[in-house]
Amino acid sequence: MQTLITSGVEVKVETYYQAGYSKPILNEHMHSYRITLYNHNSFAVQLLRRVWLITDANADVKTVEGEGVVGRQPVLYPGDSYSYVSGCNLATALGKMEGLYIFDNKVSGKEFEVKIPVFRLVAPFILN
Repeated sequence: MQTLITSGVEVKVETYYQAGYSKPILNEHMHSYRITLYNHNSFAVQLLRRVWLITDANADVKTVEGEGVVGRQPVLYPGDSYSYVSGCNLATALGKMEGLYIFDNKVSGKEFEVKIPVFRLVAPFILN
């Protein structure tokens, strides 16, 4: 599990290899991740956009950008948390993801960045 706090927003990441949705013989490795966001600020924030850098073991890098997460742009009031689950399909059994969220300070109206910690995507069978 990886955790990072930036600008008063904590990002916690847990990863899972999805063996039932993976086909290693075809170089298809499905990974899922649960992200939980915690607002430690004294003001409400809203997640507007995200930017991901996804790297596999072949050093192939994909950039994924878009509005919100899983179709939502959640507002987190002071002390609130928000969790979601998403996934990533890699051509290799090992990879990593990192990125950032763009949030809006609901009091000042100013946007700010929250870093997503680097986290590994690992198929358990390569650890033996």
